[in-house]
Amino acid sequence: MDAHQSKSSAAGLWGVLLLGLGCVASARAGESDRAVLPTPHTETLDVVYGKKYGMALTMDVFRPRAKANGAAVVVVMSGGWISSTDLLKVGALFDEPLKRGYTVFAVYHGSQPKYAIPEIIGDVRRSIRFIRSHAADYGIDPNRIGVTGGSAGGHLSLMLGTTGDDGDSKASDPVDRASSRVQAVACFFPPTDFLNYGAEGKNPFKDDKVFKEFGARPAVDVQEYDPKSGRFEHVDDPSKFAALMRRISPVTHVTADDAPTMIVHGDADQLVPAQQSESILPLFQKAGVPAELIIKKGAGHAFEGMEPEYARMLDWFDHYLK
Repeated sequence: MDAHQSKSSAAGLWGVLLLGLGCVASARAGESDRAVLPTPHTETLDVVYGKKYGMALTMDVFRPRAKANGAAVVVVMSGGWISSTDLLKVGALFDEPLKRGYTVFAVYHGSQPKYAIPEIIGDVRRSIRFIRSHAADYGIDPNRIGVTGGSAGGHLSLMLGTTGDDGDSKASDPVDRASSRVQAVACFFPPTDFLNYGAEGKNPFKDDKVFKEFGARPAVDVQEYDPKSGRFEHVDDPSKFAALMRRISPVTHVTADDAPTMIVHGDADQLVPAQQSESILPLFQKAGVPAELIIKKGAGHAFEGMEPEYARMLDWFDHYLK
């Protein structure tokens, strides 16, 4: 993958974090390589929130030293369903919530092509359960958790907002007994419907040249959990592929108990069509879920000049996490 250089502005940040075809080189090589966050805070890096197949699932925690408001903002660190600690060179994405008193969690998940989207969704659900079950340790209210991300991170944010559950009360692991629900979502240019991607009946993993060139195809190369092997196994079955597309599409999960959701999308996005956000908005409205869609005229994917929308995202959290 090509390495990208991050910028200090929010716009440059999203371009690095969310395009998903590369990461910031050597972001953890030393303290000087990491973004300087002006707001006084503490950092706890590499917190293990789960393990699978011998791999640790980690998050980084940023806590304001003063005026903590008791709420959490979870940032899904994902582009193209690839997640890396190299993306931590971020700047404004964490500093602005810290200024408002939020505790910020940077969540990393298992990445494609090793892990498919259903497994990745399981990872981010696990992260919310972990944060909620350790809320007292981080000084947050377990019922005031918001989530954000862009592109693949936006898709995963919506999956959390629409498919969160109350946990398994009989689970042997106390973390799995905790809810994976979030109380607010504010995301950017997310895929929402993999069976109607920009046009009715179009599947991006099969039919979209730009999406294929982007490198996301292995994320659904199509795998299904096999209880006999205890692993996700490849399957060649068109009906199962369609069922998988429905299962990982937020549009199929919208119900009245979903989290209030704000989405920002550019109408010139060539990677994730604005139609993806436009199609889910009326479903939220019909279900009675508070929802807002901001369409940026002439803006492409991970567009420049996102500062106003970024501020509105935080306003959304201020309102629904108060």
